[in-house]
Amino acid sequence: MAATVVEHLMTRLKQIGVTDVFGVPGDFSFALNDAVDNDPDMRWIGCCNELNAAYAADGYARVKGRSALCTTYGVGELSALCGVAGSYTEHLPVIHLVGMPTVSTQKARRIVHHTLGTGNFEAYADMTKPVVAASAILTPENAACQIERCLEAAVARNRPVYMALPQDYADKELAGELVCAPEAPQSDPGTLAAAIDAIAEMIGAAQSAVVLAGYLIARLGLRQVAKGLLTRTGLPFATMFMDKTALDETLPGYIGLYDGRIMNPQVRDFVEGCDCVLNIGALWSDFNTGAFTAKIDPARMIAIMQHEVRVGHATFLDVEMRDVLEGLAKVLPAKPAKVKNPTGLGAPKGAPDDPICPDYLYPRFEKFLREGDIVMAETGTISMGLGFAKMPTGAEFFNQTLWGSIGWATPAAFGAAMAAPDRRTLLFTGEGSHQMTAQEIGQFGRYDLKPLIFCLNNDGYLIERLLCKDPKSSYNDLAPWNYTQLPAAFGMADWYCAKASTNAELEAVMAKAETCGTGAYIEVVMDQMAASPLAKKLGESIQTLYSK
Repeated sequence: MAATVVEHLMTRLKQIGVTDVFGVPGDFSFALNDAVDNDPDMRWIGCCNELNAAYAADGYARVKGRSALCTTYGVGELSALCGVAGSYTEHLPVIHLVGMPTVSTQKARRIVHHTLGTGNFEAYADMTKPVVAASAILTPENAACQIERCLEAAVARNRPVYMALPQDYADKELAGELVCAPEAPQSDPGTLAAAIDAIAEMIGAAQSAVVLAGYLIARLGLRQVAKGLLTRTGLPFATMFMDKTALDETLPGYIGLYDGRIMNPQVRDFVEGCDCVLNIGALWSDFNTGAFTAKIDPARMIAIMQHEVRVGHATFLDVEMRDVLEGLAKVLPAKPAKVKNPTGLGAPKGAPDDPICPDYLYPRFEKFLREGDIVMAETGTISMGLGFAKMPTGAEFFNQTLWGSIGWATPAAFGAAMAAPDRRTLLFTGEGSHQMTAQEIGQFGRYDLKPLIFCLNNDGYLIERLLCKDPKSSYNDLAPWNYTQLPAAFGMADWYCAKASTNAELEAVMAKAETCGTGAYIEVVMDQMAASPLAKKLGESIQTLYSK
């Protein structure tokens, strides 16, 4: 039987493992909304607004590998665009589906709602192009081909893609023949062999070597491959901030977080003192390099990225990371090094009646973590405080390090929890970020999820206070909310909610949260300028962070 455009689209989504679609419905997207809602193998996951839906899809993709987002034309898709751009920046394949007005409306250039009033109906698709790997406006004639092209781009390049569907085309039969899915990118055999030889030669000649395990290892599903390489060679490894838990932090050989000159001097001295640094999928960005204070001679650096390899100053194109890692595991000799495993943040410091301070809070958070936890840490001081915590076996730490859109973590935690409801999801957020997307916590109750939420209240935008000229500037102030009343207002009257201002209060509420059996929402009150060490160091590094 001939499939309709929307039926074929749903079939292909399911075939690549996408069965959950986040979004907000709209009249122009009803055909897409109905297709998801009426398919017994698909699930519509409604969100409070399109931006939150994009963040939720981002969080879901971090855990499950890929996700889908559906919005209406114009107002919906543009509201989601910031979240889609973040997924592009951080290599997450989010399939963005957009419902458009009918073709007859478009051809007549009618002035209809959600348009710019100019008769140009492709303006929004054009706006999206810089932040997607591929885009298409589907028709019965092109759908078979364009759906494959877009899905291949999403999967092969680990980036979002955009597919818009005019509402009257959804139920039209496919006019073109079905096409085979394109093959995944393949390494050029000759170039691959040359790259592996060059890497092996450089590592073999080095007296000492270290691996920087990057976020692309996790994004590309290569954790086991990379672990096998490290196990065979005995090479020690570190991560940078964006890459935390790219590999399990309990593995032998893990030495800790490398953050340039800002933090962890023992890790810095080891990494920068090695003759050879093997970078597997890590990005040389501002926050990853300690405000650009990382000092590694490019001539000593090997970089294995998704589709290319750089060995010193030589570049090898058209080689895939998986092939390189698997090839290296066959030829690299054992090169173990005696290293000291990180001990974490140590014991909390402070008396029971003392106000909560960073030296107590973050070590206490570390002790609260369990094996297999999903930790969503919001951009700002709270993620920086948790960055140096030792993560248990199987626990994953997520932070939107490069894009850095505050408000991301709350809906992203919802998306992550939907992707893995059998795991414990912990959300750590500052109140400034939380105010931007707080309504999405209502979805946790709607879908019977039980996260543990910690909202750090510093009475304003603390990271901004640390970075701007005058910490007392009025633009860093916030409306005072009664945070612990939010869950009840959003429908979760049975949640455990509490507020802690002293160390003793924090101990009591954390003990209760761990055993309450429901979702938990904890407000942690701290001094206005009580910042984690990394956040303070970053504030002191303005020259390297923002200078040329």
